[in-house]
Amino acid sequence: MITGGALALAFTVTPESTQQAAGYPMLFVLVVLGSLLPVVPTGALVSTAAVVAFHQTAWFSLLLAFGVGALAAFLGDVALYWLGQRGVRSKNGSRLLATLRDRAAPDHLEQARRKLDDHGVVVLVLSRLVPAGRIPVMLACLLGDMPLRTFVRGDIPACLAWAGAYGLIGILGGSLFDEPWKGVVAAVALTLLISGVPAGWRRLRRGRVAAHDGG
Repeated sequence: MITGGALALAFTVTPESTQQAAGYPMLFVLVVLGSLLPVVPTGALVSTAAVVAFHQTAWFSLLLAFGVGALAAFLGDVALYWLGQRGVRSKNGSRLLATLRDRAAPDHLEQARRKLDDHGVVVLVLSRLVPAGRIPVMLACLLGDMPLRTFVRGDIPACLAWAGAYGLIGILGGSLFDEPWKGVVAAVALTLLISGVPAGWRRLRRGRVAAHDGG
């Protein structure tokens, strides 16, 4: 799904005006949905948009890719947090809140809580930059009854930093290849690798612990 969306962003177009008219709205919708559904690595979408923008002649193309990605991520985060707050306040909780709990490892959630206590909303910025860090920190904010406006204040720089980081990956991919599709493949591969490292490391640690306990 994510690779198909990324390639669609790269090949929707030939004329730049058509690409901007179709590509950026598509980027916005996909990143908002990806922020609401945490299984989608939205960084690959921003990197793809940056690759395509790098090969355009309009000087503002990269700024548009960056701005649209950051705004979409922010709106998705705020919507998810608002829905999570409703689940926290509900007597029976909510399916969304249960899903967030399932996606946050207990040790990561506890670590996020400690960091929030020590550093406050600054942790939100780091959570957006660290793969698989967003959901545990957001859940810690929810369970700690952080007000929505406080979350918003921390999430704005977090989304700007996130869009900037993945945009730079796209610029790197675009600068290495003359053809945009090659840069897209390189950027998507790199972002998927980055996002998959934490999960792979956790599985490796669990396997070592199981082997040690079994031995």
